Amino acid sequence: MPSVILDRNRKKRLEQGHPWIFKSEIASVEGSPSAGDVVQVLNHQGRFLGSGYYNPSSQITVRLLSYQPLEAMDKQFFISRFQDCLKHRERFLKGDHAYRLVYGEADYLPGLIVDRFDQVLVVQLLTLGMDRCREAITEALIEVMQPKGIYERSDVSVRELEGLEQRKGALYGECPRYVTVLENGLQIKVDIEEGQKTGYFFDQRENRASIAPLMTGWGERSGIQLQSRDIDGQETLVPVNRSGKEVTFPYWDGATVLECFSHTGSFTLNACQYGAKKVTCLDISEHAIQSARENVELNGFEDRVEFVVDDAFQYLRNQVKGTEERHERAAKGSKVDTSKPLTAGGGRTWDVVILDPPAFAKTRGAVKGACRGYKDINLHGMKLVNEGGYLVTASCSYHMKPELFLETIHEAAQDAGKQLRLVEWRAAGKDHPQILGVEEGHYLKFAVFEVRSK
Repeated sequence: MPSVILDRNRKKRLEQGHPWIFKSEIASVEGSPSAGDVVQVLNHQGRFLGSGYYNPSSQITVRLLSYQPLEAMDKQFFISRFQDCLKHRERFLKGDHAYRLVYGEADYLPGLIVDRFDQVLVVQLLTLGMDRCREAITEALIEVMQPKGIYERSDVSVRELEGLEQRKGALYGECPRYVTVLENGLQIKVDIEEGQKTGYFFDQRENRASIAPLMTGWGERSGIQLQSRDIDGQETLVPVNRSGKEVTFPYWDGATVLECFSHTGSFTLNACQYGAKKVTCLDISEHAIQSARENVELNGFEDRVEFVVDDAFQYLRNQVKGTEERHERAAKGSKVDTSKPLTAGGGRTWDVVILDPPAFAKTRGAVKGACRGYKDINLHGMKLVNEGGYLVTASCSYHMKPELFLETIHEAAQDAGKQLRLVEWRAAGKDHPQILGVEEGHYLKFAVFEVRSK
């Protein structure tokens, strides 16, 4: 078998669990392997370290598949790996039929992503080594998963770094453009052809459910309390307002919520399910808002959701300007003509503000600009949280390290005059396992902060 011999002076990343071998770490290559071939990896003393696939055109020249000898990536190899992937998901996501089935390096299949949408699978082949195996991958998925259809979404620019063109289209069976799946007890309609990446982001599944405690317990602020009343001869607790009148709205105790960067409206759906009173669902994309609207209607929440198509940065700024102008008016008292509308046009606040933006830092060089972006949205977002309410904020930028993310939010809080109390800190879900030593897998940061004024 062809061999890749590593340089004597390289860092011992491979031994520490990292599956990538860069061109600069290779001393020599023996056996003339072709691009995509499986090679054995040896240290400078000739000791076997593992098996991986080879691409001399990529800066990541070898991607490790196993720490044991491996002959080839054939159908049987993929069947074995897919069975392991399925066992993991069935253990931790019992009864679910929608999740990330294969998560690249973390499932010992670097360069391959497979998302399951019940009876339809969506695959991404991100590297030349995996691209060469598309037939074996397809056949193995059919045998292990028995899907009705397999659709390819390899329309991502990272393939170009491997010398590959972007591709998309059906690989097997029936692949309807729209599939409806169940997540956290909610129906989600997913566009597998035109939706972002594979159509849906499964990595926030558990994080979406974690907002449940934030969605109720707000009625007292509005002067609503439970009183015991005799109804048909039985003492029953009923909600009443300050005037003693019974409140009939079923979500009287719910939070007001703003979800920015909503995409398919997944946080909006969870907010409604857990008792939110009113949710503002915002995204800059008409297509995304239409998807969110359909999902809200699918779950019967349309009476509690309003939709806004706008740039989140600008929308947050406008609301903050409006609140500041409102405070200025209040300070001036009767000298202000309140019949005139606010010039900023905003002025709204919410009990819970949710910020789940796309990655701002896709490269190391973009981190500085990303920090400005994260600081901007979090600063304005926390200013719009009602006193004692909650800021729910996330970053999916790998280059935005957890310490830097928290530091950026802390700076925003100082500038906003807010005191933040960290209530919860989370990462990606159980269908996105992480290999220790592979920092690239630790990309998602998710935090819940209580917000109070200083």
